[in-house]
Amino acid sequence: MMAATDALAGALTQMTGPWPVFAAARELAAAGVPVFPCVPGGKRPLTEHGFHDATTDPGQVEAWWRTHPEANLAVPTGATSGMVVVDVDVHAPTDGYRAFERAHRAGLVLRWAFLVSTPSGGMHAYYPATPERAQRSWQAARAGVDFRGDGGYILIPPSMVSTNGAAVGYRVRQINTGPSATLDSDRLRDFLDPRPTSPPRTGHDVQPPVDVSRLATWVAARGEGERNRGLFWAACRLAENGVPAPDALDVLAAAASESGLGEREITATVRSAYRTTQPQARPSPPVERGAPGAADGWFARDATVRPSAPMRGLS
Repeated sequence: MMAATDALAGALTQMTGPWPVFAAARELAAAGVPVFPCVPGGKRPLTEHGFHDATTDPGQVEAWWRTHPEANLAVPTGATSGMVVVDVDVHAPTDGYRAFERAHRAGLVLRWAFLVSTPSGGMHAYYPATPERAQRSWQAARAGVDFRGDGGYILIPPSMVSTNGAAVGYRVRQINTGPSATLDSDRLRDFLDPRPTSPPRTGHDVQPPVDVSRLATWVAARGEGERNRGLFWAACRLAENGVPAPDALDVLAAAASESGLGEREITATVRSAYRTTQPQARPSPPVERGAPGAADGWFARDATVRPSAPMRGLS
């Protein structure tokens, strides 16, 4: 598993100056990192089965980018590729850098393999996947941090997306020259978004269990025109089975993202499903947050690329 992040870091190190996406895809596939194409300027997969079609086969990689020369480059996360990603988002009023710094102080996000700056001003921190242990993707929206593991994927340099009418690229921010380490994604989630324990349900209140994994797979497979409706239906099923709304969002966010929906649209649809299915539920009080600003810590939104220097001894 360690070799996957090393291979990706090694390939990204070579990407100095302009680097064609196809050349990067070819290099990664040759290094044993499975890749697949996404729409030019966007994040939606171009392949029929999304990240499930990722491959290291050079012939298939060449065929994809010959057909779609401007396609973006993506890799699946989790056991499939051997790497997982902590996605730090910056969307007012939430600043994920602050949450990431708190997690760093708690020793939960140490020894990443490398960092990538994202077009929105956020950051991707890459870690080796944990061998022989499932690490499901989740979303801690209130903290501004997502986790991309099993069932997810990520765009990588030199991919570009359209932001406010301009094409902005993913860029290597820093590569750790020391050893990287695996990440306890469950502990990180509990730290960033602690959940109260629900009392056990008894008697006639017990609902038949819902197959969460199949539900998420079904949502991910929805095509354009049925994505919102499919997500709404799935969220309603989870609500009917007593799954708390934040847990439903964690379960469905990665799947809905794979189908092409944006983060805000996903959150709004899940909330709408819960309001419809559980109209008697009282809304949660608003969370007050200060205006987003650069964090005071070591990773405060510095987009400078430092390929090999350790970051203040935190590697």
